[in-house]
Amino acid sequence: MSAAVVPRITAVHIDGGDTAWVLGSAGLVLFMTPGLALFYGGMIRTKNVLAMIIANFATIAVVSIVWAVVAYSLAFGPDAGHGLLGTLHLAGLAHPNQQVAGFQLTVPPLAFAAFQMMFAVITAALLTGAVAERAKFGAFLIFATLWVVVVYAPIAHWVFAPTGWLAHRGVLDFAGGNVVEIDSGASALAVALVIGRRRGWPREVIAPHSLPFTMLGAGILWFGWFGFNAGSALASGALASQALVGTQLAACAGLLAWCGLEKLRTGHATTLGAASGAVAGLVAITPAAGYVNSMAAILIGAAGGTISLFACSAKFRGGYDDSLDVVGVHGAAGVVGTLLVGVFATKAVNPGIRYEGLINGGGHLIGVQALAIVVTIVWAFTMTWVIATLVQRTIGLRAAESAEIEGLDTALHAESAYDFGNTRATRLGS
Repeated sequence: MSAAVVPRITAVHIDGGDTAWVLGSAGLVLFMTPGLALFYGGMIRTKNVLAMIIANFATIAVVSIVWAVVAYSLAFGPDAGHGLLGTLHLAGLAHPNQQVAGFQLTVPPLAFAAFQMMFAVITAALLTGAVAERAKFGAFLIFATLWVVVVYAPIAHWVFAPTGWLAHRGVLDFAGGNVVEIDSGASALAVALVIGRRRGWPREVIAPHSLPFTMLGAGILWFGWFGFNAGSALASGALASQALVGTQLAACAGLLAWCGLEKLRTGHATTLGAASGAVAGLVAITPAAGYVNSMAAILIGAAGGTISLFACSAKFRGGYDDSLDVVGVHGAAGVVGTLLVGVFATKAVNPGIRYEGLINGGGHLIGVQALAIVVTIVWAFTMTWVIATLVQRTIGLRAAESAEIEGLDTALHAESAYDFGNTRATRLGS
């Protein structure tokens, strides 16, 4: 590799409005992880809900520290050579006032680091859905620590960092179609295969224990996604406005597409389908939000909801227990949205892009987007398989059979989400 080029400290204008927007967006993206805990928690059995919630909250803590210590520098530090990885120049959040290589930020670099920290957090947290009801608490946190360094940080450098090799080829990923969604989908498949199926799946029906929890979580995710997508403009202006409007329209289109197809297929539109469809629409627009117009956002959201509904049934045919459909929703809709950027991207929305989509400028961008999809899937799946296998064969990623039967809440955490005994006693007047 060639010697790393360390950027000079450059004086740039720091805009107060942009800074406030990015810091506020970082808070919105952080809020998505508690929302995810509720979204996932409602879809599993009563005996495991606290284990899901604490796994998500602890992931916030672990990933934030790992990000500050080393992963941020690997993702956004000066390129170490060939666009593959950043150096350790920014490790420990060193040089907090130095411009990030390749960017011309109007916000303090530390605000950018904090915003990107929350992306790493929610991406790692998504993987709790693939191992729900059977992963050990501490082992999952060790897995997440390794995963952020080995899987997430390199992909973030390739795609998000202007010095990354995929970014050099013109790939467009506004807020994480590759880095967050496809990455988490491919990783979820790998870790689900390593950890194995839940006891009784798919013979036994494992029904959601609280759909109101799931709907509340979906609402929080929807709210936080405005920071996720519109915040990725890194400035408060026209581009952030377009990204926010596109995000809203895509979520609505995804919800309606999923519910409409449910009604046609089964005769019923369900609350779980509404929540899942909205999230699928949000996932699909994530790579595209700052590159497409509002009508294209509706089409992308509807495509995400449609494809994800069918993709979620693939686990039954494939025999892998991706418990809460990370592959079917995040992976599938992420692929759809990333490819459709290659169709609808336009300089009328974002003059800074190199290539326009098929309807505006030819087919080159679709090829670039497809390359990024393939590379992300291969790296994420392979390296996640290696990490999960390493953890499983050393300390054990999967909980003991007795803990799974009893429930992870009491077996691992000595707590219960619902005190049914006291409720019964109160009703009896004792």
